[in-house]
Amino acid sequence: MATIVLSAAGAAIGGSLGGSVFGLSSVLVGRAVGATIGQIIDQSVMGAGSQAVETGRIDRFRLTSASEGQAVAEVYGRARIPGQIIWASRFEERRRTSGGSGKGAPSSPSVTRYSYSVSLAIGLCEGVISRVGRVWADGVEVSRDALNLRTYHGNETQLPDPKIEAVQGPGNAPAYRGLAYVVVEDLDLGPFGNRVPQFTFEVMRPDQGHDGDAPDDISRAIKAVALMPGTGEYALSTSPAYVTDGPGRTRALNVNTPSARTDFKTSLDALTEELPNCASVSLIISWFGDDLRAGSCSISPKVEPEGSDADGMRWKVSGLRRGSAETVAIQDGRPVYGGTPTDQSVIEAIAALRERAGSVMFYPFVLMDQLSGNDLIDPYTGDIGQPALPWRGRITTSVAPGRDGTPDKTPAAANDVATFFGQAQPGDFVAAGDTVDYVGPTEFSYRRFILHYAHLCALAGGVDSFCIGSEMRGLTQIRDGESSFPAVEAMRQLASDVRGILGPDTKIGYAADWSEYFGYHPQDGSGDVFFHLDPLWADSEIDFVGIDNYMPLSDWRDGYDHADADWGAIHNIEYLKANIAGGEGFDWYYHAPEAAEIQRRTPITDGEYGEPWVFRYKDLKNWWRNTHHNRVAGVRDPNPTSWVPESKPIWFTEVGCAAIDKGTNQPNKFLDPKSSESGLPAYSNGRRDDLIQAQYLRAMAAFWAEENNNPISELYGAPMLDVSKTFVWAWDARPYPYFPTNLDLWTDGENYARGHWLNGRTSMRTLESVVR
Repeated sequence: MATIVLSAAGAAIGGSLGGSVFGLSSVLVGRAVGATIGQIIDQSVMGAGSQAVETGRIDRFRLTSASEGQAVAEVYGRARIPGQIIWASRFEERRRTSGGSGKGAPSSPSVTRYSYSVSLAIGLCEGVISRVGRVWADGVEVSRDALNLRTYHGNETQLPDPKIEAVQGPGNAPAYRGLAYVVVEDLDLGPFGNRVPQFTFEVMRPDQGHDGDAPDDISRAIKAVALMPGTGEYALSTSPAYVTDGPGRTRALNVNTPSARTDFKTSLDALTEELPNCASVSLIISWFGDDLRAGSCSISPKVEPEGSDADGMRWKVSGLRRGSAETVAIQDGRPVYGGTPTDQSVIEAIAALRERAGSVMFYPFVLMDQLSGNDLIDPYTGDIGQPALPWRGRITTSVAPGRDGTPDKTPAAANDVATFFGQAQPGDFVAAGDTVDYVGPTEFSYRRFILHYAHLCALAGGVDSFCIGSEMRGLTQIRDGESSFPAVEAMRQLASDVRGILGPDTKIGYAADWSEYFGYHPQDGSGDVFFHLDPLWADSEIDFVGIDNYMPLSDWRDGYDHADADWGAIHNIEYLKANIAGGEGFDWYYHAPEAAEIQRRTPITDGEYGEPWVFRYKDLKNWWRNTHHNRVAGVRDPNPTSWVPESKPIWFTEVGCAAIDKGTNQPNKFLDPKSSESGLPAYSNGRRDDLIQAQYLRAMAAFWAEENNNPISELYGAPMLDVSKTFVWAWDARPYPYFPTNLDLWTDGENYARGHWLNGRTSMRTLESVVR
């Protein structure tokens, strides 16, 4: 070693002394002198000739183990805890030698490098846990996959670990029943300085109840979830997507956690482990609308302005490449949404969800991306400038119904609807490897959107169910005459086309808004009542009645003198259950905002025809099991609509409540400063309240589990509401807690605290359950 060091030093000194003329010879002389001195030193230290060098060898290991009589920890909810080593194998030493003298070669030392590994069992806490999440070694988060970690949840039937049994011998390995523990097999100690690091673990233990009864365990009550956000060009990919930023430099687009897995895979791991009974996932995919006027609105996939194609997976959707796609809107220098997921990632996501969750529902989502300050005419006011990022349910005619000059109830309205749906046909799509190309008319239309994904789902091997749309309330209520609804007929044709693509085994439906599914009651004083969606619900190609259910479950105010104060607290599950088929929208309504302020409630009645359920959007049972009769000018048509009572099951294609004060007053409300739809629930103080979200989900699960609330159909022999298809909004494909904390990457993370997200919340415990 001295030979090398002093040779280099001598060359440097010689060069500095020799100047520009004699520089080269001075370098050579200096190098020779330095090497000679160094060789003398090396020989005196190491001896002449080749000498063996050993690195990394350890003479003795110390291993922390469980102390005799020390208490086993108990965990309630989600906690980070240290573990105790309860078993360890012998340390395995590995050696690798390199270098050394060969025949005819100059003398050089051989180097033997030592490395070590060990297998460990680490006790965590009393079982039964649902999951071990993140893992830290010496305070630094590490990948579970890199540790070769196996988790034992602490039940009374768990079997011995195969590694422990292989070391101890058959029949000599304990199963540690009742104890949650992990086994780390063949842990490489090199990254930790050839020592066993100090491990800590994120452990989740939901309410286990008594004798199988766990009233507070929403993690087991949830049977289906909606997977958001529906945007992000590579957010749904199970394959890492990398871009090349320069020579030798690559950057991951969808690996943003220490797990070393894609964000989607990391989030899916959490979903399947934290929600063990979740067997259905609604896969949300978004295209973007740009105008609330149906005849002027295009629906198209978009990309991020600064986005890049991943190496080996170029962005492609419906035949579009990045260069030919429009970009999403920019606000404050950043995109307001991620881009549409590339087709290849959607196929990967469907395969992963089918494998891990079981059942997949495809759920198309139209996001409107016009920003404030736009020059579009607002169809509801006639003013220049449509609201920022509005709800898709506000798409309507060029002038909204009820305003002077509206084309509603005229043939011109049908033209608006026809332009919105477009002319794309099932034969206009061609499979191209792992994407689907489009060869039809040049248009960005609703039919192109839906038919593209029907073909893509078929290319992915099919999905269990497929929605042809969601919450298009303003569109479905457009009339081209007194009682005909062209968008409903267009949806029927779309259902037929999708059936031809996906075949008889796929369940097809439409996800109506909760204020839309049961009928159209124009607020124009006419007395009209139309069951306008009945032709769609009764269509032979429709398999279920989809409802995005955000009906209010409370009318709570601060203080002790309001109408519902006798219930004690808004978090009272019995109070919330009483309002699922009761309260506002069932027993009474507010006829004006002023009435709501003083809680002057008007009973819902139907004196002339004795069918108050017609006006009760919460009365699912009577809507489902009765014939429907339209009313024109308040006169009941003696002939029923095409709806056949009890003929189709109801699915809650969305259901949920924000984690915000009085969230159950208006579960449909959300906070997003960018959107004109943002707002607090009625009478909310805006504070975060995770408990109200949990109580809402518990109340819904408990209510619909009771048979008298969920009758059996005499036609298809199953319950009215398929509770296995109650898709709770929402689970995020971006893994918690990196979302929401990484605000540099995900700008909507600030909305999480008081939003509808389930991630990070389903393992929480109430104080009541801990005390019990």
